[in-house]
Amino acid sequence: MSRKPRQWYKGARYHITARGNRGSDLFYDDADFEEYIRFIRWCQEDMPFILHAYCLMTNHIHFLLEVKNHSPGEIMKFIQFRYAKYFNSRHKVYGHLFQGRYYSKLVDTRAYFLAASKYIHLNPVEAGICSKPQSYMWSSYPCYLSNKECPILTTQALLDCFHEPKRLRYSAYIMQEGEEAFGDYCKEYRPQGS
Repeated sequence: MSRKPRQWYKGARYHITARGNRGSDLFYDDADFEEYIRFIRWCQEDMPFILHAYCLMTNHIHFLLEVKNHSPGEIMKFIQFRYAKYFNSRHKVYGHLFQGRYYSKLVDTRAYFLAASKYIHLNPVEAGICSKPQSYMWSSYPCYLSNKECPILTTQALLDCFHEPKRLRYSAYIMQEGEEAFGDYCKEYRPQGS
């Protein structure tokens, strides 16, 4: 039986996750993380999309992305296929690197947009990898704290949800603790296995 095609439209935003097959690692070292980011950049050149937030964890990834003229499926296939070929060749392994299809959730409200970014940026803290999200280098969060340019990231849409000083207010939002910090988002959505 064929899979039901996923719906998408120009300007749609999605929280996307993809996991390593059977929970295995997707990244063994910094070179792997860097190569994955290179594939993101290459994909953006080939089929433009806006990346609002990302976090590359050892065994899974999170994107908060906005599509333009290509579906999330085309984007993810471009990145995941090329990265899997690179990974298997470099590490001399065989078989599937990613566990099934990626998971996506349509981000259809401003509150959800903010909460998804928070969830993504706090993922390394929740996993116990670091105590502060700005310490994790394979996340977009450090770019939100500085004016440093990040070629694959667009910070404007999330920062525009806040009054000046935008970066400071966004950081305060991210660091706000407790379930109430997520609002209703916490009750309606938790990505599978992340």
